[in-house]
Amino acid sequence: MKIGILTGGGDCPGLNAVIRAVVRDGIDGFGDQLLGFRDGWRGVLEGSYMDLDIEATRGILPRGGTILGSSRTNPYKRDDGAQRVRETLSQLDVEAIIAIGGEDTLGVANRLHHDGVRVIGVPKTIDNDLGATDVTFGFDTALQIATEAIDRLHTTAESHHRILVVEVMGRHAGWIALHSGIAGGADVILIPEIPFDIDNVCRLIQHRHDRGRPFSIVVVAEGATPKEGTMEVVASGVDEFGHARLGGIGTRLEQEIEKRTGYETRATVLGHVQRGGTPTAFDRVLATRLGLAAIRAAHDGAWGMMASLQGNAIKLVPLAEAVAELRQVPAEEYERLGVLFG
Repeated sequence: MKIGILTGGGDCPGLNAVIRAVVRDGIDGFGDQLLGFRDGWRGVLEGSYMDLDIEATRGILPRGGTILGSSRTNPYKRDDGAQRVRETLSQLDVEAIIAIGGEDTLGVANRLHHDGVRVIGVPKTIDNDLGATDVTFGFDTALQIATEAIDRLHTTAESHHRILVVEVMGRHAGWIALHSGIAGGADVILIPEIPFDIDNVCRLIQHRHDRGRPFSIVVVAEGATPKEGTMEVVASGVDEFGHARLGGIGTRLEQEIEKRTGYETRATVLGHVQRGGTPTAFDRVLATRLGLAAIRAAHDGAWGMMASLQGNAIKLVPLAEAVAELRQVPAEEYERLGVLFG
């Protein structure tokens, strides 16, 4: 069987582990021929690819990023996008695609499945916000990086009696912010699911000062927003999937907190450092298990399905189910943990 692999959306620790698992089992287990499309769906549209064999994937297990490259290309933003995908696959004699990505990449995969393309999905996002799977690989690595950063910032915040705002990733879901904030002992945690009250943020900070703790750590997800009319924020364009280009909430909070409290405040934006570098052991193992499930699903003809983690088992779920609804932090979980704030 000739199978194409692609990685789309933001890069993520563990992508190479999936590629390696698919290639090794595809070749040694099934006698397949594998090729990798470069830069996500753009490579399929343009017919840009590389051959994948055992040698090409040797040594990539601990590497971050993706040897195939990635992009946020949406074939359905082109009038003939779906047709070009089918034509590329036909010209290359590719019988199926294993698409590794998040909500957008797998959303395209689901549409292509309904347009007659044989496709299998593998969930990927450090935000941990994809539906129909308990955990996505990349999240554990991002969480460890964010937690370590918060630990390090604690010491400088305490030494200089400052408020430190730590902006982490999380467009629509606050899993990284919530879990790293709890693990790092943050005093305020702000997530996209619940618009925040800047007055309440300052009240928590003041409460710590009144108790003789002249420093605070505020962890905020990049997609967090203030309650309407309480604080101005700035937007800066959208990508091909219509998502706003985020970033800047940490700096706005720095300015607003210092203005309202009078306490010296500094912002640190972790940004892409959360997505790069060596994946944790957990992410390597999870990514490998998902890759093995994907190649098996292709040989079982389970088109339009996605490999997912359910409890401790890897199971197949419909792509449509995976992209139907984002997995967000439940309000009750956030509120229960709120006793630790301030």
